[in-house]
Amino acid sequence: MNKIIDGKLLQQDFKKELQKKVDGIKDKLKLVVIQVDNNLSSDIYVKTKVKLCQEMGILFEYKKFDYILEDELILEIEKLNNDLSVTGILVELPLPEYINQNRVIEAISFYKDVDGLTSYNVGRLSNGIDGIIPCTALSIINILDKINMNLSGINVVIVGKSRLVGMPLIKLLLDKSATVISCNSKTKNLKKLTSLADVLIVAIGEKEFIDDTYIKKGAVVIDVGVNVINNKIYGDCNFEKMIEKCSYITPPVGGVGPLTNVMVINNLICLYNLQNNDLK
Repeated sequence: MNKIIDGKLLQQDFKKELQKKVDGIKDKLKLVVIQVDNNLSSDIYVKTKVKLCQEMGILFEYKKFDYILEDELILEIEKLNNDLSVTGILVELPLPEYINQNRVIEAISFYKDVDGLTSYNVGRLSNGIDGIIPCTALSIINILDKINMNLSGINVVIVGKSRLVGMPLIKLLLDKSATVISCNSKTKNLKKLTSLADVLIVAIGEKEFIDDTYIKKGAVVIDVGVNVINNKIYGDCNFEKMIEKCSYITPPVGGVGPLTNVMVINNLICLYNLQNNDLK
C-alpha cells in the first residue's frame, strides 16, 4: 500500500472538475493576490497560484509591496472591492507586525473573500451555513475524504491554532462527528496528546517539530508546514522518520499544497456565483 498521499494527483482530479465549471462561466474570473514584505513561503504559494490560474484560463493580478502603510493597503483593497472585474481577493498571511492583520482582513468584501477569513464567512462556518471555507482547511477535509477516512468517533489532534487551518478545521471535523483535540507548540504533555491521534494534523510553522515519537502506529499524518531554509522546503513533521509508522502521510512537497491551491479556484467559483446571485 502506498502510504504517501499524492497531493498533485488529487489536484488533477479536482482540477478537471473545476475546469468544467470555469469553462461554463461566461465571464472571465479574476484573482488578485496581495503580498507585503518578503516571505519565501508566500513567494512559493503565489508562484503556484499564478501557474494554476494560467492553466485554467483565469486572470491573475499580483500586487507585491516591499513596504506599505496600513491605511494605504486598505485603500488598495477598497479599490479592488469596487472593481467589478475582480472576482476574488487574497491577502498572503502573515502580514508584517506593523500592520493590523484583522483590520486588513475585515476590509475585504465578504463577496470577494477567497480565504474565508472575514467575520461574515467565519460566522457562516460557525453556524453551519454554506459559505467560503479557508482553502487549506477545505483541502485537508478533501484529502481525508479521498483516502476514505471515516471521521465519525475517531480522535483527530490538531497542532496549530491559525485561522487558516486550526480554527476552521475544529468546526469542519466536529461536523463529521470526530473527537477533536486542539493543541499548539506550547501545549504541555504534547506527545501524550498526539499519541492518541488516529489523525494528526500539524500546522505550526516549525521545521520538523514532530517526529515518530509523537504518533501511534497506523496514524494518518497531515503535514501543513512549509518552512523554507536555504532554498529547501521542510515540513512541520520529520517525514523520513514518520513514514514507516504511519498508515498515510503527506510529504513536505506535493502534499497539502497542491490541493490547497486548487481550492482557491473552487472558492473563486463560489464567489462568482455568490456575486451573481446576490448582487445582480
